[in-house]
Amino acid sequence: MSLLGPASPRQLGLGIALVRIVTGVVFAAHGYQKFFVYGLDGAVGAFGQMGVPAPSITAPLVAVVELAGGIALIIGLLTRLAALGLAINMLGAIFLVRIAGGFFAPNGAEFEIVLLVNSLALVLAGAGALSADEAIARRRSPAVADAYGRTP
Repeated sequence: MSLLGPASPRQLGLGIALVRIVTGVVFAAHGYQKFFVYGLDGAVGAFGQMGVPAPSITAPLVAVVELAGGIALIIGLLTRLAALGLAINMLGAIFLVRIAGGFFAPNGAEFEIVLLVNSLALVLAGAGALSADEAIARRRSPAVADAYGRTP
């Protein structure tokens, strides 16, 4: 493995998988928290206190997008669609809640910006080789090579 030369297809596949899985775990954990730790009533109350519009609609919607989208990223299933929903979610978090706190945590938007960029990268790159999306693509078209350059 060269640190100076171009990445091999295998390295690219592993890199995308790392970004996808870790980002998915973070989102799924936050969705889980909204459902099962705070409860939807607690999430609605928190969204209301933060000034998020229509909190009785947005809080459950965000909880579903984060939990289902996070799980989808972990598996690598419908990755681009899930990542797009999560990117939109982070745009809302940044502009409705975090931007007033500046850049740095704990009140700023730095964490949400990283999740936004990770999500956008997955919209552009797709799930990568180690994913359900790739397995489905290979089953549909046996001529499709995986990220390692192999054909089934």
